[in-house]
Amino acid sequence: MEPDLFTAAAEDRQEKDPSSSPLAVRMRPRTLDEVVGQQHLLKPGSPLRRLVGEGGGGPAGPSSVFLWGPPGIGKTTLAYVVSKATNKRFVELSAITAGVKEVRAVIDGARRASGGFGKETVLFLDEIHRFSKAQQDSLLPAVENRWVTLIAATTENPYFSVISPLLSRSLLLTLEPLTDEDLRGLVHRALTDERGLAGSVTLAEDAEAHLLRVAGGDARRALTALEAGAGAALDKGETEITLTTLEESVDRAAVAYDRAGDQHYDVASALIKSIRGSDVDAALHYLARMIDAGEDPRFIARRLMISASEDIGLADPTALPTAVAAAQAVAMIGFPEAALTLSHATIALALAPKSNAATTAIGAALEDVRKGHAGPVPTHLRDGHYKGAAKLGHAQGYIYPHDVPGAIAAQQYAPDALAGKRYYQPTRYGAEARYADVVEKVRERLAEGGRGEG
Repeated sequence: MEPDLFTAAAEDRQEKDPSSSPLAVRMRPRTLDEVVGQQHLLKPGSPLRRLVGEGGGGPAGPSSVFLWGPPGIGKTTLAYVVSKATNKRFVELSAITAGVKEVRAVIDGARRASGGFGKETVLFLDEIHRFSKAQQDSLLPAVENRWVTLIAATTENPYFSVISPLLSRSLLLTLEPLTDEDLRGLVHRALTDERGLAGSVTLAEDAEAHLLRVAGGDARRALTALEAGAGAALDKGETEITLTTLEESVDRAAVAYDRAGDQHYDVASALIKSIRGSDVDAALHYLARMIDAGEDPRFIARRLMISASEDIGLADPTALPTAVAAAQAVAMIGFPEAALTLSHATIALALAPKSNAATTAIGAALEDVRKGHAGPVPTHLRDGHYKGAAKLGHAQGYIYPHDVPGAIAAQQYAPDALAGKRYYQPTRYGAEARYADVVEKVRERLAEGGRGEG
């Protein structure tokens, strides 16, 4: 029997006894109109709507698609909706358990179904990033010749995890993280819908806020926590899920943190100030609070990049590359693994020697510019490449640094009004001590030449 996303036996059991299935399964949308979030992918004429038959076929038929996004935001749900709504043959494989043999079997079946019965095949391949290059290569002929329409789901950046020939023959659809409002609507529907909890319990306001924090943008996690809280409340003979009951059922205490309010900025501020103060343990505490509350990992990574330049600078030249690498890694892997990367970067920044010299330098320079302390660019530094520049004296007298010993030409670079102005005041902390020695020698050498001629 060919693999299927949802077997007939499981569906029959669910219809006869809905409570036998998890709440997250019972509340799966049955149509694209019931899908929570991802509205940018569900507009009329979109590839997903064409996959379920809302549009023509032939040479303008639906293309194969890649669904990219973190766990719990609707990749499998969208595939489920397609499987229920399409009149095409629907087959599902998981890259965790399937190999080339299984892929070829599906492709052979698709060619037989198309040639013998005129039936098109949609192949849903979950976690395609787990396939090797050779396994992905086995899909190419089927996708290129449209023997199958591929729906491939991945939590990893497909530009790094999927071979380019396969990616170029498909459309890449990026799923956006679910917002709190998306999840709130889903939770409210689950509380009242006959497929869900059918009004058997209500959810206290503070419990709802905690549930959304626990979910962290993951619909499956939200419904699982709601189901656990409802079961705990009903076992107590209660009809309301309180914060205490929800905490007990999901085994996670409510963290005072509002991603849209003051706590969001207070905790982020405390993280950066702890890093600035070199208190690695306090920094990790605030990082953990942000992670546990479901903060966007990209927001945390951005703050770390700012901290690397604002508070460390050249005292540790590796701080900024570390923070940038962390931001890139976070964008590629997402939570929960991104917590390890953010911890790595936070520890490195907290323990690095500190200098705000880069911050004060650009601040002082901007202040002068905004006060009008500028003046014309010295003529020997002006562009001398265009016709007539020489007649204006542009670039005349300019000394090319690479032509002199030490590659430092003794000439004036700043406008006359700012000649001799010193913005960068290096510290003697960490690696910046070396820069402090260098900058003094360079400034002395530059001063020897005064202003270039012309």
